[in-house]
Amino acid sequence: MLAKHLVGLSLEERQYLMQIIAEGNGGKERLNRARILLKADVGKHGEGWRDSEIAEAFYVGEPTVARTRRTFVEEGIQASVNRKVQIRTRKRIIGGEEEAYLIAMACGAPPEGHCRWTLRMLANRMVELNYVDTISYETIRRTLKKTNLSRGKKRNGAFQQNPTPPSSAKWKKSSTCIKRSTIPSDPLYVWTNPINS
Repeated sequence: MLAKHLVGLSLEERQYLMQIIAEGNGGKERLNRARILLKADVGKHGEGWRDSEIAEAFYVGEPTVARTRRTFVEEGIQASVNRKVQIRTRKRIIGGEEEAYLIAMACGAPPEGHCRWTLRMLANRMVELNYVDTISYETIRRTLKKTNLSRGKKRNGAFQQNPTPPSSAKWKKSSTCIKRSTIPSDPLYVWTNPINS
């Protein structure tokens, strides 16, 4: 099958890819992309391998080979070899100020007729008080979990907790000499320290 995006490397581009492979830095994926482009090159100095041959030789999938070819043709050699930086497009809904109001509200008295705050009630109240435009109860849960806040405990994440005492018992010592004979001719002595009461 003929590849849709044909790779034609110049001599400088081939040298650049060979240098990446010779240096061996930049990670396995970067090295694989450089090797894929060299083998996929249908130019004068290239080998012109098919996608299936390249995938089998470098233990990658055929879609990876096709993606690398397409990126080279559409965006150039730098984009095809180097990993694209992921840009976070989502903005945090709850910032520091909103988080402080949320914690104060969750630690405060619940609305009349309720024994405690629910996540949905907290989300609705945050919208009612215009701290946020919209918010889900799941965002409220993650925010409260991050602060180790539990509305059911007497002491929660908003306050410093006392350290838990160790669960292992302490050994008590005695300094009394006990003569115990297992065999009449061979006495056994055990030394222990006295218990300080």
